[in-house]
Amino acid sequence: MQLHTQPDLVQRANAVLAGGCDSPVRSGWGVGGAPFIQSRGDGAYAYDDRGERYVDYIMAYGPLLFGHNHPALTTGLDELARQSVVHGCTHPEEIRLAERIRAYLPSMERMRFVSTGTEAVMSAIRVARAYTKRTLVLKFAGNYHGHSDFALLNAGASAHTPDAQRSGIPGGVMRDVIVARYNDLASVDALLAGREGELAAVIVEPIVGNMGYVTPAQGFLEGLRERTQRYGALLIFDEVITWLRFGLRGAQARVGITPDMTTIGKIMGGGFPIAAFGGREDVLAMLAPLGSTFTGGTHAGNPFCVGMAHRVLDLLETHPEYYVYMDALGKRLADGIRAIFARRELPYSVVQHESIVDFKFRPGPPNRNYDDALAADKARYGAYYHEMRKRGILLPPSQNEVMFVSTAHSNADIDETISAIDESLEAIAV
Repeated sequence: MQLHTQPDLVQRANAVLAGGCDSPVRSGWGVGGAPFIQSRGDGAYAYDDRGERYVDYIMAYGPLLFGHNHPALTTGLDELARQSVVHGCTHPEEIRLAERIRAYLPSMERMRFVSTGTEAVMSAIRVARAYTKRTLVLKFAGNYHGHSDFALLNAGASAHTPDAQRSGIPGGVMRDVIVARYNDLASVDALLAGREGELAAVIVEPIVGNMGYVTPAQGFLEGLRERTQRYGALLIFDEVITWLRFGLRGAQARVGITPDMTTIGKIMGGGFPIAAFGGREDVLAMLAPLGSTFTGGTHAGNPFCVGMAHRVLDLLETHPEYYVYMDALGKRLADGIRAIFARRELPYSVVQHESIVDFKFRPGPPNRNYDDALAADKARYGAYYHEMRKRGILLPPSQNEVMFVSTAHSNADIDETISAIDESLEAIAV
């Protein structure tokens, strides 16, 4: 297979879309070469603008647990729309969805729906500041929390913000944000020294999928929980990627830590734009009309996206075997990559957690923080990405991302991918 995105489409995109895209990673700046232009998706496959098929491991950066176009999510949409797409009033299904979410995430005693993960995080931070009457927020390099001003400082994923002021982030925002090293409590303590009484919140990905896959070190999250309680601050878990990807009870159940607030996102709508933030009842009481903190939006809790979220939860409740299946696929893929590395004597670590698989072009153990992620060989990944595309495998066009497996992938897809990895590594001489 050759890489043959139609040049005229790229030119047309550049002529009307800023940078030729609506999200920078789609431009392919992280890997060079022509961007991938997708015409459609079906099951585990993405199709380019010429109709060529690729095994898709982007999966819309995580939310497509069931692949593209699962029948349970695409059948009867006219009927769902006929009940109203948006009507600007609280409705019964919105209430029922919140009840279902709280049953799985009891830390979300009260919640509010929004449209995107960025909105969920932005709103949670505003509430935390109102509740604590403080402004300082501590986040971690390599954790991606959307594209609001505070969140983009040293963010992971495909965020490209090397110079905050040149990126339009005001100096006042930078003064109110501390960026610590993930898995490093000493870094947290050093940066907070003398400012503990200013701290409103610590926000963290409890399991990270935005600087490659990174698990929390023993005692790290427990240390954050203890410090926030000691300083009178709030602990916020960003589970926009991890909730539902790691089961109905999310990462917080896996790590055994109860946050004060949680943000969740589009995975619950099967990719449709719906998100939420929530937490302790007394904290969420800061929101208007009970309190003086405003968040809202015409599309917040709209009946169409709420209906899609119910369908996603119905699928997962009816088919618990889906998680077992995705874990088996993930293990098959990870084991295949490890075997290639062993045979080729390559010093790279493969990590796999259920439906997420990842490795970086960096010798040594798996990533523990953003410094590790930045040390990976970007040029080598770019060459590898394009070799894989030639062989019909679509990877994220950024080494900060991970491979997502879905229920639509098959053992044959995994085996095809393993063969393509072997051939691609041979082609780039590693």
